[in-house]
Amino acid sequence: MNSDRTRTVAKISSSPTARELLKQYACGPVQLTGASNALYERHLMFDNVMDPKAIGPREQYEAAAKSVRDVLSQRWLLTERTYERENAKRIYYLSMEFLIGRSLANNIMNLLLDPMVKQAVDEKRLDWLALLEQEPDAGLGNGGLGRLAACFLDSMATMQLPAMGYGLRYEYGIFRQSIRDGWQHEEADNWLRRPDPWEAARPQEQVEVRLGCSFEVRSGKLAAVLGEPSILLGIPYDRPVVGYGGRTINTLRLWAAAAPEAFDFHEFSAGDFVGALAERLSAETLTRVLYPDDSTSMGQGLRFVQEYFLVACSLADLVRRFRRNNPDWRALPDRAAIQFNDTHPSLAVAELMRILLDEAHLGWDEAWDLTRRTLAYTNHTLLPEALEKWPLRWFEVLLPRQLEIILEINRRLLDDVRNRFPGDEGRVERVSLIDERGGRKVRMANLAIVGSHSTNGVAAIHSGLLRRVTVKDLAEMFPERFSNKTNGVTPRRWLLLANPALAGIITDAIGDRWITDLAELEKLKPLADDRSFRDDIRRAKQDAKSRFAEWLKSTSGVVVDPASIFDSQIKRIHEYKRQLLNGLRIVVLYNRLRENPDLEMAPRTFVFAGKAAPAYQLAKIIIKFLNNLADTIDADPAVKGRLKVVFLPEYCVSLAERLIPASDVSNQISTAGYEASGTSNMKFMMNGALTLGTRDGATIEMAEAAGEDNFFLFGLTAEQVAGSRGWYSPYWHYDNEPETRAALDLIFSNHFSRYEPGIFEPLRDVLLTHGDHYRHLADLTSYLEADQRLLDLYADPDAWVRKVILNVASSGRFSSDRTIAEYASQIWNVQPCPVP
Repeated sequence: MNSDRTRTVAKISSSPTARELLKQYACGPVQLTGASNALYERHLMFDNVMDPKAIGPREQYEAAAKSVRDVLSQRWLLTERTYERENAKRIYYLSMEFLIGRSLANNIMNLLLDPMVKQAVDEKRLDWLALLEQEPDAGLGNGGLGRLAACFLDSMATMQLPAMGYGLRYEYGIFRQSIRDGWQHEEADNWLRRPDPWEAARPQEQVEVRLGCSFEVRSGKLAAVLGEPSILLGIPYDRPVVGYGGRTINTLRLWAAAAPEAFDFHEFSAGDFVGALAERLSAETLTRVLYPDDSTSMGQGLRFVQEYFLVACSLADLVRRFRRNNPDWRALPDRAAIQFNDTHPSLAVAELMRILLDEAHLGWDEAWDLTRRTLAYTNHTLLPEALEKWPLRWFEVLLPRQLEIILEINRRLLDDVRNRFPGDEGRVERVSLIDERGGRKVRMANLAIVGSHSTNGVAAIHSGLLRRVTVKDLAEMFPERFSNKTNGVTPRRWLLLANPALAGIITDAIGDRWITDLAELEKLKPLADDRSFRDDIRRAKQDAKSRFAEWLKSTSGVVVDPASIFDSQIKRIHEYKRQLLNGLRIVVLYNRLRENPDLEMAPRTFVFAGKAAPAYQLAKIIIKFLNNLADTIDADPAVKGRLKVVFLPEYCVSLAERLIPASDVSNQISTAGYEASGTSNMKFMMNGALTLGTRDGATIEMAEAAGEDNFFLFGLTAEQVAGSRGWYSPYWHYDNEPETRAALDLIFSNHFSRYEPGIFEPLRDVLLTHGDHYRHLADLTSYLEADQRLLDLYADPDAWVRKVILNVASSGRFSSDRTIAEYASQIWNVQPCPVP
C-alpha cells in the first residue's frame, strides 16, 4: 500500500463508530423522534389534502421520504457551502448510468435514524415493509456499470470527499421485464409516474446546449433539419447522496432535456397541433429512455445526442461553478477532477477543448494541457463492439466545431506517431482517432485515452489485457497514463442494509468499525474455528434463505425449498457471461438423476435473473431455454424435490438485496478474458456465498485474497482462450465427452421444447456449427468437476461454514472505499473536505 493511499484509508479507519456518530444529533434521539413524527404528520396531511382514512401506503411512503429529506436538507446545504468556502478541488463523476436502487431505507441507515424510525413506526402502527415497497427502483441504470457508479458515490460521501455525480434523468428505465411462455417481454418502466420525493428541481441553474441542426415532425416521426442550428435546455434535478453518519451529503445531478419554448403558438392556433409541439417533443425525447433501441440508426443517433447532452450540460455547470471562485483558467486541473465512467462521456475531450479555445480564448497548447490534466477515463470492457465508434457524418451535422477539434487532435497525434515510429503506418492506423474502414467513424476510446492523463482498468487481469491487447499501441505511447483500480462495492448497502442478521453477528464479534473500514473483517478469520460463531453464521444464512423463500412465494407463487442449496447467477444476459453454460450443467445433472435415481446429490435450487437487450435475439433464446428447462424439470417426477430452476423476472437492486444474502453459491463463469471485473461476485462473497467461477475479472483477486482452496475455480485461462483461437473445435468435446453429447442431444431432441420443436436450433449454431466462440463446451467438464467438489464440501456443514467465514473475512479488499481511496490519491489528487 503506498503512503498516499495509507493516509486516505487511515482517515476512513479513524472515523467514529455508529454509536459515536449518533451523538452528533444534539437534540437527542427522543426529541428527534418527536420531530420526525411531526414532519411525517405534516407531510401526510398537507401534501395530500386527503381524508386520513383514504391515505394508503404510497402516500405514507412519500410522507416518510419527505420527512427524511427534511432532516438531511440543512446538512446537504451545509456540505455545498463548505465546498464553496474552502474552494475545494472537486470530483465530477460523469456516467450514463447510476443504478441507485431505492433510497428511503438506505438514507435512513446512513443518517443513523433507524432507532428513531423504528420507534415512530411502532407508534404509528405502520406496515413498514409495505411502505418501503412503494418506492420504485430508480430507472437510472441497467447493470454493473451503473451500480458501480452508485457505490462510488456512496463511498465518496462517506469518505467526505467533495464530489458530484452527473447523469441523465431518464423518465423511463431500460424496461420492465416480464416472462410469458418462457419469453422475455419488455414493458415501459415509467418509474417517475409518481412524484419522486428525493429530487429537487433547479430550473434556475439550467444550461443551454447548442446543436448543429434542428428537428421537425415528418409523417409522425421526428427528423433532423440540416443547416438550422438549435438549442436545448438542460434542467438539473438534484438528489442527495448521504455519506454514512450523515456528516457529508453530496449531490447526484441529473439532467432533463427541454425546449426553450413550450410550443409555437402561431402553428398551434392555426390547427397544426403536432407541429406546434415538435420542438418540445424532440427535446423531451432526448432523456425519455435509458437505452434507445440501438439496432436502428435512429436509436444509435439518439444515444449519441444523449451522450453529448450529458457532457455539454455537466461541463457548462462545473465550469460555471469553477469560475465563481477561480478567475484564472490555469487553476482548472487543481480545482476539478473529471472522471469518465467508460467511453460514454468521451466527448468531454472535444467539449472542454471547445470551451477553453472559444470561450476562454486560450491557445491550443495551453488548452490541451489543461484538458488532459483535468480528465481521466475508466475503461470497462475488452469487447471490441463495446468500444464506441460514432460516424463522422453525425459530428458534421450535430457537432461541427467539436469535429474540427477532434480532427486537429488527431492530426497532431499522428504526426507524433510518425515521428516516434517512422514507417510504421500500421501503428498510425491503429492509434488514429478516426477509423477509416467501412465508413469513417470516431473511436471514442482512443479519444478518451489521448485526451486524458489517466486510463485505468477495473481488475488486474483486465488492466493487463487492456494494455497488452486492446489498446496496445496507445499504451506503448503513453505508458505512464495506464493503471489498475480494481472495483469494489459499498458495504453499507450490500451488507449492513441488505443482510442485517449477518451484519449484526459481525458487529457483535468485532465491533462496528468495519462499516467504514472493511479491512476490519480480517479479524473474523480466527473465528472460523469457533463453533459458536460458525453456528451463528449458519443460522443467519438459513434465516436469509427462509425469508427469501417466503418473499418469493408471496410475490410470485413460486415455491423453493430453503433447505436446498441456493445456487445463483444474476447479471445481464450475454453470451460471454455464459448463462448457457450454467444451463448445460443443469441438463447434465438432470440426466444423471434420470439415469440413476438413487444417486446421492444434495437438493439444488438454481436461480437466474437478468435482462436481455431487446434486440439481442440469442440472449432472449437463452432466457427461453432456461425457463423451458425449469418447466420440464418441474414436470418430471424423477427429479422432483431434488432439482429446481427458477428464472426471476425484473432483476433490479431490490431483488439482489433479497437474493444475495440468501445464496449459498455464486456463479461467476464468464469466458476468461472477457469480464472486466464483476461486482456481483464481491457482493456474494461479502454475504457468505462461495464462488464457483473462472479465472476472470476480479474473481482472480478474490481467490487470491481468500485462498484458492476456498474457491471453486475451473476452466481455461485467458491465455488458453486466446491461444486456442486458431484450432479449437467444439465437435471434439461433443465426440469425446459422453455427458456433453448426451446433454446437447437431449436439448436438440426437443425434450425441452416439445410443443415448439426446433426452437433451440440457434443454440446448436452457437455451440457447434459456428465454433463455440465463448468456449462453453471447452469448460463444461471442468465446471462439472468443480461443481462436484462443491457438493462434496457441502456434505460437511462445518467445513462449508468455515470457508464461508474465511470468504467474508477476506472481502475487505473489495470495498468501494478502498477503490475510491486509490482514485483519490493516485488519479484525482483530491483530499477530504470535512463538513463542520
